Amino acid sequence: MEALVMERVERLSAEMIGAGPRLGERATLVQFSSAFCQPCRATRRTLAEVAAMVEGVAHVEVDAEDHLSLVRELGVTGTPTVFVLDARGRIVKRATGQPRKADVIAALGAAVGPSPAAAGPE
Repeated sequence: MEALVMERVERLSAEMIGAGPRLGERATLVQFSSAFCQPCRATRRTLAEVAAMVEGVAHVEVDAEDHLSLVRELGVTGTPTVFVLDARGRIVKRATGQPRKADVIAALGAAVGPSPAAAGPE
């Protein structure tokens, strides 16, 4: 798996990725998959588990074959490819290949920032 790396500032909207009316309140894990991709199944489970652990985080799976123009625009060259979006849809991290749960959690931390409780009293 490629290391998670910083991505130039780009944004994805809920409409672009078929996420219904909106993205996750705090962050969104966007997974580009294809029908016969074995690692995509394991990635789906991992991302769903992490999204369930963190309030306000959504997991959206996008069929790469059904969104070819977006795949080309984002430079997706293989599946699974995962994008971590902040609350505004800005791409914070990206990885190709099956991610480890710890890597997803770390990338998600960069997208959501410190929790209000961790920030301390005002």
